[in-house]
Amino acid sequence: MKLAHIADPHLGIRQFHRLTPAGINQREADIAQAFRTAIDGIIEARPDAVLVAGDLFHSVRPTNAAIVFAFRQFQRLREALPDAPIALIAGNHDTPRSSETASILRLFEELGVDVAVDEARRLVYPELDLSILAVPHQALVSSPRPALRPDGAERYRVLLLHGEVQGVFPFDRSAAEYGGALIDPRELGGSEWSYVALGHYHVQHEVAPRVWYAGSLDYVSPNLWGELADEREHGSQGKGWLLVDLESGRVERRPVPLAREILDLVPLDAEGLPAAAVDAHIAEQLRAVPGGLADRIVRLVVINLPRHVSRELNHSAIRGFKSAALHLHLDFRRPEANRIVGMGAPGRRQTLPELVRSYLMRRLLPAELDRDAFVHLGEELIDAVERDLAGV
Repeated sequence: MKLAHIADPHLGIRQFHRLTPAGINQREADIAQAFRTAIDGIIEARPDAVLVAGDLFHSVRPTNAAIVFAFRQFQRLREALPDAPIALIAGNHDTPRSSETASILRLFEELGVDVAVDEARRLVYPELDLSILAVPHQALVSSPRPALRPDGAERYRVLLLHGEVQGVFPFDRSAAEYGGALIDPRELGGSEWSYVALGHYHVQHEVAPRVWYAGSLDYVSPNLWGELADEREHGSQGKGWLLVDLESGRVERRPVPLAREILDLVPLDAEGLPAAAVDAHIAEQLRAVPGGLADRIVRLVVINLPRHVSRELNHSAIRGFKSAALHLHLDFRRPEANRIVGMGAPGRRQTLPELVRSYLMRRLLPAELDRDAFVHLGEELIDAVERDLAGV
């Protein structure tokens, strides 16, 4: 008894400004290709059931092109696997924020896809001795929340849901998707289920035995670089979907090749260097990229770069490098400030992160909050804002 677990396709997402010859955003086309490749792989693997764990679309109102593309892919899947149930739940991205707005996901019911949009549904397939508790985002943020416990006498009982299991996401939230419903790991009752199929976290990750995030099919987080770092920390490489054997509990990662490489180059320290030297080092790093910059997504962080030096850089040459890549992000970061602007007695004044830390250390907090973690998060957010303001 095998099932395919896929999550977070985010069809219709648009990133950067490059268009295909057909006038489609290049990253939107990349993400569509990843979904098509995943469907190809699922058809080849011929599982007994297919689970899609939310965020099929990047927005509640996807473009007509994204809707038609998704419909055709599900149609291919249904024609190739006519007897395999397909269960689809709504994630936070494709959940309407108004009760007056209908969900586009119901369109796929025309293909025989079982869809859960706003309420939990218990789907039973007697011929497979299988039941699926499909819990969409809206059900998790509503009150009362449905009990995440198996019901019925089926041999195989699966939980399908879209949310954030506490303690799994990285502490640095810059790469994480906001808006997910928080789930206490104790709610999942992992040992009671044949399998728990999770969506929302974009990194493939085993939460517990038989409890998995499938991850996204391409890099669709707000911070691609943070997602890369998060993958390295978890020992996860690349994107894909999961093929699950419910009898043995074996989970097999099925990779989906990326349409293009995403590179985070070794940071450059510009402390004490004049603009011409920084220009030379930047050019050296970018020209040393194996295979060149063409059609790639690349970041180069330059630390300790004063604002007056960044203004003197050869921005014409920088624009030339940027035009070669699909996207080149030169992340210029100023030296740590020694003083902040303001009135007062002479001498060293607190930096903005220091002021934030001092305030948060004194603020009254609920008893269940960890103060050190709370303060650290505040410092991380301030640091991220300062880096954004210093970037080019």
